[in-house]
Amino acid sequence: MKLLTLNCHSWQEENQIEKIKYLAQIIKEKSYDVISLQEVSQLIEGEYAYNNIKRDNFGFILLQELKKIGVTDYSFVWDLSHIGFEIYEEGLAILTKHPIIEDYSFFVSKGTDTDYWKTRKTVGAKINFNNRPISFYSCHMGWWQDEEEPFKHQADTLLKHVNKDELCFLLGDFNNNAFLKGEGYEYLLNQDLYDTYHLAQEKDEGITVKGKIAGWNNNKQDLRIDLILMNQPAPVSYSKVIFNNSNKSVVSDHFGVEVKVVMED
Repeated sequence: MKLLTLNCHSWQEENQIEKIKYLAQIIKEKSYDVISLQEVSQLIEGEYAYNNIKRDNFGFILLQELKKIGVTDYSFVWDLSHIGFEIYEEGLAILTKHPIIEDYSFFVSKGTDTDYWKTRKTVGAKINFNNRPISFYSCHMGWWQDEEEPFKHQADTLLKHVNKDELCFLLGDFNNNAFLKGEGYEYLLNQDLYDTYHLAQEKDEGITVKGKIAGWNNNKQDLRIDLILMNQPAPVSYSKVIFNNSNKSVVSDHFGVEVKVVMED
């Protein structure tokens, strides 16, 4: 089972449409089973396509580009997390080529005012994978040292929604550097979660952010904040950073992470 997570930084990128087309080409090449996307935006003033999805929704346009190149088996779920850059409804999405049994959307932040940029939501989907139900959650979390919206509260809230008796994956931008001890990353692993990076037989350095980006304005370090976690251990063939100019071209201010999990019958 192939998985991808990517913080899209949508509609804040130069040559955005070209990057969406490129992302579609790579999805076709890699044939991911499930894709977790963060910062998936649409204009507040945009025209609705269906349900809560507007025609300029990054994920909706990505699906249209996939269809143009002959990839028609993906569907997606999306929901609004908060207003971004004053004119966008910023949310999260799960794309998958497998049947969606159930979808999820819930706040993990203390606040639920979507006009406030620190409001955080998680979006998920339960799929049928080889006759086995598996849940996937697209996560975009806050910062460990944020007193107003602490990461610990968000992580605890998130994990209350996770069914411990069923295989689940938590994918996304966790905004906590895995290289730091005693903060959010270590806290997650102490909640009986497993990092696919550590389980992987083949892996790289894991770095998904280099230098200053939005939310890390003073950063001068290499960060590993984009993660794919699971609540039960399983063999992982590889964990690779992608869209970092070494493994495919850059499409966002974050690099992505792709893993292959060996699903035993």
